[in-house]
Order: sequence, then structure tokens, then C-alpha cells
Amino acid sequence: MGRKVIIAVATLNQWALDFDGNRERILESILEAKEYGAAFRTGPELEICGYSCEDHFYESDTFLHSWEVLLELLVAPLCKDILIDVGMPIMHKNVAYNCRVVFLNQKILLIRPKLYMCDDGNYRESRWFSGWRKLRQTEDYHLPRMIASVTGQNVVPFGDAVISTKDTCIGFEVCEELWNPESSHIAMGLDGVEIFCNASGSYTELRKAYIVADLVKNATYKSGGCYIFSNLRGCDGQRIYFNGASCIALNGNILNYSKQFALQEVEVITATIDLEDIRAYRNSLRSRSHLASEKPCYPRIITDFSLSPEHDTTLPIATPIEWKYLRPEEEIAQGPACWLWDYLRRSGQGGFFLPLSGGVDSSSTALIVYSMCHMVINSIHQGDEKVLSDIRKILADPDYIPTQPSELCNRLLVTCYMGTENSSKETKQRAATLAAQIGSYHMYIAIDRAVSATLEIFSTVTGLFPKYATKGGCARQNLALQNIQARLRMVLSYLFAQLMLWVRGRPGGLLVLGSANVDEALRGYMTKYDCSSADINPIGGISKTDLRLFLNYVKEKFNIPIIGEIVSALPTAELEPLCDGQIAQTDEEDMGMTYAELSAFGKLRKQEKCGPFSMYCKLVQTWSNSYSPKEVAEKVKHFFRCYAINRHKMTVLTPAYHTEGYSPDDNRYDHRPFLYRANWSWQFRAIDKQVEYQLSVQQAATSRINKNCNRKLDSVSRTRTGIHV
Repeated sequence: MGRKVIIAVATLNQWALDFDGNRERILESILEAKEYGAAFRTGPELEICGYSCEDHFYESDTFLHSWEVLLELLVAPLCKDILIDVGMPIMHKNVAYNCRVVFLNQKILLIRPKLYMCDDGNYRESRWFSGWRKLRQTEDYHLPRMIASVTGQNVVPFGDAVISTKDTCIGFEVCEELWNPESSHIAMGLDGVEIFCNASGSYTELRKAYIVADLVKNATYKSGGCYIFSNLRGCDGQRIYFNGASCIALNGNILNYSKQFALQEVEVITATIDLEDIRAYRNSLRSRSHLASEKPCYPRIITDFSLSPEHDTTLPIATPIEWKYLRPEEEIAQGPACWLWDYLRRSGQGGFFLPLSGGVDSSSTALIVYSMCHMVINSIHQGDEKVLSDIRKILADPDYIPTQPSELCNRLLVTCYMGTENSSKETKQRAATLAAQIGSYHMYIAIDRAVSATLEIFSTVTGLFPKYATKGGCARQNLALQNIQARLRMVLSYLFAQLMLWVRGRPGGLLVLGSANVDEALRGYMTKYDCSSADINPIGGISKTDLRLFLNYVKEKFNIPIIGEIVSALPTAELEPLCDGQIAQTDEEDMGMTYAELSAFGKLRKQEKCGPFSMYCKLVQTWSNSYSPKEVAEKVKHFFRCYAINRHKMTVLTPAYHTEGYSPDDNRYDHRPFLYRANWSWQFRAIDKQVEYQLSVQQAATSRINKNCNRKLDSVSRTRTGIHV
């Protein structure tokens, strides 16, 4: 009796609408699965067309080309004698479904549509697909003629069914179904399904990697079985990064898992399991067995195929392993770097241009590029021919072989310190030193003449010349003078990005990198269309606090001493005149709140769904040791005034790598208005009433305490004088 089964799970870096590339990566994963000896291969969600096609799912072309790719998979000799599960969109009775297609030896066994759509966070699946609500039911699906001519089938089962082989039973979930409170794996497990496959498109957020592992382990801990989770990896055309971490679990233990971040486009992991381990585990759970005996059945697709070899019982089975999670600073070092790599090689550009100010934010962006260079070098040293081919295309050098991260960084990254009379020598020196230590091609530009020329145009037209506040100007003049510096930096960034490769004798242009963090975006502490406006922003979803963690990490990892000075320096925009050569302007003073407070506001506003009043009610307790109720109220009001006034800036935010759960990214992750009543009159009155009530309660409590103290003092005094009541 055959018991040992080798399962193969593919992690793929697919690209929306890249049907050629997607097909090749699928075939490569099937080849690797067969080389490992696997009889069953599963892959990630919508792997044929790419997950992020979005409104292209309204186009019949997307469905047609997906069928054409499936046809090539069906007829490929490589796909013979292995059970294959792939993902694609399918139209059934004029309704679009997100489906799994299971086939074997040019026969489609089952089309299994997704049951539950994901519509939170960055997901909008119900915009394009419907969930299959006919649970434990199938219908006939009439195959396209080009498919039927190969398979010899006119109709195949479409719906909620399972595959029954000679030796086991396989069921399917698609992404959200693992997270859903009514996950199918429990019902399928009670009906004897032993192997569960989940095809997923799950994206990364900081500190969230453990969630998938916990869900997968728990899916089999209570009811036994083998759970196979296959995830996408990479940037397939959006702000999100699919974080890999495919895995295989058995009876509540992880047996194998793929890397969370990597430049590798195809990674196949396998595990050898003994089906008898599932059966023994389940039989020992007596309450489960009693429950299973009364549950309804799933339609079974009987398949004359066995996953296990008939006589080979010598295969060593996989043993449980511990999942080693990356720390947040490691996730920042690797995730945005991989995202930048995907964007760079797929955009056809020749590198990056970064305005480098010498502060935490722009330095973090530069170091993420440097981390990417390390990953490229490591992948090439490990024999990844695809990475080597891509870097040669990017640099237009067919014979190039990178040797050192700093040497590669010099070819890929151009940094520029754009100074004015308001810039300090300290920030200029920090920028130059960092550039030297990572190897970027660095320049210094004094932009005072450009600022003066622009202001001269204004003065010629109006007859007026604005002044800084320190020189007698009003707040409007002061802000306008700051903004013109910031906006000119953006204009110059694009000029240099377009022409620097021409200057260096190379074809193409550079992608402009932004460096505004998630807290500054939330507060609106940026100039609209300043140098925070760019092509892409690798730190736009990361808090200032986490960026400092990241900087301290790479300081040691890459041995970059200047980072210590960068982290310890006060954050400053350097847009106002210096005072005796020293910085007179700091970010936190300008904002009227600290970065730590901003993170607290952001998490309560987005993740805890708090408006002004409920945010005050939470913070008045959380911050009770630091601030009075009135002070908390003023801080909350100040945040919401700034948020309302600056919310319009979110409509033009540079596309950023998503990683933080309170990102204010307009109309993508955060669906809120961009025009508000900035005085929040009703909400702020509610806060004021609550403050008055709390103060009255505190005063009453203080009064009671004082009275009690007075009574005790009177009692002590009478006792001492010999007077007794």
C-alpha cells in the first residue's frame, strides 16, 4: 500500500498581463517539481494572467489569453504524468470567477471557483469577480473549442468539489478562504480530504509574516491533514509586494517554507509526507471522528492516478521545522529592495536618481538601493542567470559582471545634494560621506540662483518681494519661500534624471526616487509637488521610528559609520534661514507633534477606525501619565486640523511600497475624502464637553480626597489635645 507522497509548492514572481513570462515561470516550476520527484504541483493565485490585472478583468482579452496559456500547458510534454493545479480567471454563465484549474495528462479534472472575495486593505476583488455560493455543488462547464479539441472533453465539472485519487483526497481553497471565519478546510477535512491546497496573492506588511504561518498550522492542528499554501512573490505592477512565504504544514507543524523576499523568480519547495500520519492523527481525535460521521459530502472527482509510488516506502519523510521570522528592520532592508528591483527591470529604465539631503528619510532610500545591490550581487554569485541577464539589460552592457555592491551602486544610483543658503554644512557633509561609503555617483548643486530667478519673476510682475518670518515677513510669505525651494528641487530632479545617463555615455533615463515617510504623508508635512514627488517611493509606507531601526541595522550589517550621525541628527527641512550658521528649524517643532505621536494618531485613525472624539477617548487614558485631558484634546484637534487641511496632498502621493497598516494612500488603501470641514465643529465640541466632564470628575475626586484628609487631620488634632468625641 502506497503511503509516501511528495508535494511541490511554487512561489512565482508573476507580472500582470505578461502571458509569455508567466507561462515560462509556470513551466519552470513544473520542471523543478518533477525533478524533485513530485506527483502534484500547485501554484499561486491567478498565476496565468497575474493577480493585479484589476480593470483588465473586464476585458475579454484577459480571459482569452489565459485560456491560450492553459492550452500550451496542457499540450506541453513537461506536464505529462503530474497532477497540476493552476490559477486563472474564467467566465461561467456570464459571471467572472477567480478559479483554480486542475488537470492531468491533457484532461481537465475540475474548475474550482473562489468562494469568498477579499475586499479589505488593498484588495478590491468583488469589483471584478463574484464568489461561488453553491457550496458542495458543481455544474457543467462548456470548454472553449480550442481546449476541447485537445482534451476531447466538451464539458467539465465547475464548482465546489474535491479530487479523489487512488490513494488520497485533495481539496482547494483560494487565498481569502483561509482567513474567512467559515474556512472550507474544516468541512473538507471532516469529509475525508487529506491534502488542502491554497493558492494565494497575499502582500507584505511589517510584522505580519507570522499570521500566515499561524493560520496554516491551525488549519491542520484541530482536524489533521496536510495544508499547502502557495503565494505570489514580487511587484506585479502595483504598490504592494507579494511576500512569498509559501509553506507546507502537516498536523499542525510546518515542514517547509519559501523565502519571504528574494530576487529569485521561481522557487519550488517540497515535502514528503506519509498519508498514514494524517489518518492516525485524525483517528486519535475522537470528538472530530464523531462529528465527521454526520457531515454532508463534497462532490468527488474520481481520478485514476496515484500521488504515491506503489512500492517505494523508503522515502524519508519531512520533519517539523521552526519558522524563522525576519525582524522589522530586516523586512525593510529586503522588501523595498526587491520591490525596487522588480520596478527597475520591468520599467526599462537605467537606474535611480535621488535627492539626498543627509537626513533619515533620503538616507534610508539610498540605503535600500544599496541593499538591493547587495541582493543582486548575492543572487549572481549563487548562479542566478536571470538576475545577471537583467542587470546587463539595465546597464546596456552585455558583458558586465558586477563585483562589489558599491561598484554596482555607482552605476545604478545617482545622488544629489541640492543646497541653498539655508542648508547647513553638516547635512551637506553627511550626504557626501554616505554617498562615498555606499558608492553612489554623487553631485552637489547650489540652487540659490534658481530660487532667486524665480522670485525675481514674481517681483517683476507684482512689484513685491516676499520675506522670511525672521526678516519681517508674514506666515504666507514665509511658507511660499520655503515651498519654492522644495518645488525647484523636484524640477531639477527630473531634469537630471532624464539627462545624467546621457552625460555618462549610457542610453536611457533614471527613475526619480521619493523619500517621504508614512508619518509625514499622514500629517501632510510636505510641499505638494516638491522633491517628495517622484516616480516611486520605497519608504512611503514606513514610519520614522521603523526607519531609524532600519538605519541602525544596516549600519552594522554593511559597516557604514556615517549612519550613526544621520540617526542622531535632528530631522529638519532646512528651508528657513540659519541662525548663526546653525539649524533654526526642526520637523517636530514645525509639525507641532512628535513622530511617535504621529504614529499613534495614524494607527488609531486607520486601524482602530477612530474619529476625533473616539481618538481623544482612547488617548486620554493612554497618555494620562504624560498629558492632562486638555493637552490631549489640543493634540488631537491639532492633528485633525492638519489632516483635514492637507488631505488633498494624498491625491498626488508618489506610488509607494505598501508596508504599514495606517498608510493614508488616497483611493487605493485609504478611501476617505480629500476635502474636509477643517474646524470639525461638531466633533471638537464633543471633545470639549468630555474634557469638561473629566475635569469636573477630577475636581470632585480631589475635593473628596481633601475632605477625607481634613477629617483625619481634625481627628488627629483632637486626640492630641485630649478632646474626644
